Amino acid sequence: MIRIGMIGCGGIARHHLGQLARIEGVKVVALQDPDAEQIKRCQASFPQLVGDAMVLNTADWKQLLALDEVDAVEICTPHTQHGPQALDAIAAKKHVLLEKPMVSNVAEAHTLLNALEGYEKIFALAYQRHSMGQFKLIREKIASGEMGQVTSLNALQSQSWKNGTAGSWRQIPELSGGGQINDSGSHLVDILLYTTGLTVAQVAAFQDFRGTPVDIDSVLSIRFTNGALGNVSVIGDTVVGWHEDISIWCEKGAFFYRNGQLTIVDDKNVRTIMDGNNLPGTQNIDENFVGAIRGENGIGAPPLCGLRTIEMTEAAWESAKLGGAPVKMN
Repeated sequence: MIRIGMIGCGGIARHHLGQLARIEGVKVVALQDPDAEQIKRCQASFPQLVGDAMVLNTADWKQLLALDEVDAVEICTPHTQHGPQALDAIAAKKHVLLEKPMVSNVAEAHTLLNALEGYEKIFALAYQRHSMGQFKLIREKIASGEMGQVTSLNALQSQSWKNGTAGSWRQIPELSGGGQINDSGSHLVDILLYTTGLTVAQVAAFQDFRGTPVDIDSVLSIRFTNGALGNVSVIGDTVVGWHEDISIWCEKGAFFYRNGQLTIVDDKNVRTIMDGNNLPGTQNIDENFVGAIRGENGIGAPPLCGLRTIEMTEAAWESAKLGGAPVKMN
């Protein structure tokens, strides 16, 4: 039995609880959140999974971490709390699944990675795409050299983020650490770097806050250390629903991902639509986390990915403040 404590009980925590409820041998033994209503929603939605869980209606997450009966924690809180909570969870020697983004600045990322040196427990990030068949296949084909070097990429993510997050902590910089590029846009930045294996040389960015305290629309131009070029757009002020489009060009073909469907084009211009019959297996992030604790699989999204993502994000913020001037990576 793996006994889990939830630090933060909002909407994303309930998403995780829904996945944990389908895994054998898992029990949620503690719920911590300063908002009693959020805890009640978890209890009402998943009575069998959390019905007997200890309730900690407090802002002090250390109370949960002090419980011996908690083997693992899932951290589902506002972004600027991630760094301190993760460090405390490491000090308490718990297995950790940390929601994205890992942290809100590069300095915090380095502090966290230093604390994880020699850590004997599982520490994973909630970048679920790492365990999805489409992205696993892209990464495998690029890493094998089958497609040659990556030469260019173009990625777009759009959603009604501005309206959907209005009035929430996501538009309060002290809690969110930034806008959409560090929220749902973090998934896009992360998966581009993870699948291609590219590292960033410099970033030039423009951002529009659209009358809010945080970045809403972002457009980035990127040069990678291997010479590849990239464009990334994260659009948050639109009435149009979710749309995502990722294109990766290589020396011997290309990958086109459109709203969940992957098409691969080879060097003879043959297009193959990849589906459930010709994709690697997919895990959700909680299955991956529990499996890693049990030694059944590796970690889908290791913490180094969190560093790479915030490095590129922070460079974009800096460039935007400079009016789009390119910012070189260290």
